[in-house]
Amino acid sequence: MNAKTKRLTTTGVLIALGTILSLVKVFEWFFGGSITLASMVPLCVLGYMYGVKWGLFSGFIFSVIQAILGATSSQAFAGMYDSENPTKSVLQIVAMALLDYIVAFSVIGLSGMFKNKIKNPTASIALGSGVAVLLRLAAHFLSGFILWGSYAEWFFTDVMANGSGEKILNTFSGNALAALYSLIYNAAYMIPELIITVVVVVVLMSVKPLRKYIVNTEA
Repeated sequence: MNAKTKRLTTTGVLIALGTILSLVKVFEWFFGGSITLASMVPLCVLGYMYGVKWGLFSGFIFSVIQAILGATSSQAFAGMYDSENPTKSVLQIVAMALLDYIVAFSVIGLSGMFKNKIKNPTASIALGSGVAVLLRLAAHFLSGFILWGSYAEWFFTDVMANGSGEKILNTFSGNALAALYSLIYNAAYMIPELIITVVVVVVLMSVKPLRKYIVNTEA
């Protein structure tokens, strides 16, 4: 098998694996976003093995698959459409697709950003994966702030009805409240996803045959 065929085959297998793992949800929010069974790890491995450009390409393919799955299963897409204002609704749906899917999942391919810059391969892929997941969190945060900020008051009144929500409502308002809502909502599942991703990547790199395959792959 030549290098090109090997790369295409490996990419297809890992994207498929990431897609399957993304369907295994440990926790799922009502408006979208979930803790999965290390679904980002295959994309992080791809980004490290074949570099940032190929990683972004792989992440984009993965993002399109996730957008299709999200459109068929998430209530967010359907709930955003307003028949009385179809143009605005379409623009909002496009913005959501870009931020919550295309950008959010494509950036996972940046996991190889520290390859050859940090000598220790395990530290390199772990740090790169961590930063990539944080960039995904940033994309979701922007989406939550721009598109879903109007739900902030409801969230802190009904979902966080334990006293802390009331304190937040008495302290923040407007854009600050929307930003805090988006941060809390998205960090609730993305921080666990970050931890899971980094831990699994480190574990994979501790297995010598896998480490050798990941580190010595010819692009």
